[in-house]
Amino acid sequence: MKVIISAFLAAVLLCACTSSGTSEPTPIPGSLTYGGQPRTKLAKSPIGSAIYNNFNDSSGNRVEETYILQPDRSLKLMRQQVMSIH
Repeated sequence: MKVIISAFLAAVLLCACTSSGTSEPTPIPGSLTYGGQPRTKLAKSPIGSAIYNNFNDSSGNRVEETYILQPDRSLKLMRQQVMSIH
C-alpha cells in the first residue's frame, strides 16, 4: 500500500512540475516561423536537431532563438532570448 501511495504522490508532483504555466515563445518578425513555417524543408537534418537563429529586432536588440526539428519536418520554437542593447 505504501508503494502505491508513494507512486501516486510522485506522479502528482511530476505533473505539478511540468505544468508550470509558462507559455511557449511567440515568433516575431525575423523569426524563422514568423508568418508560418518556412517554405524549404530541412530534409537532411535528423529529427530532433536544434536549429539556431540570431537576428536584430526592430528596436536593434539582439534576438537568439532555438528551434527543434519535428517529425513532420516543421520547426518548433523552443527558446527565444532578447538581449537589450540599452
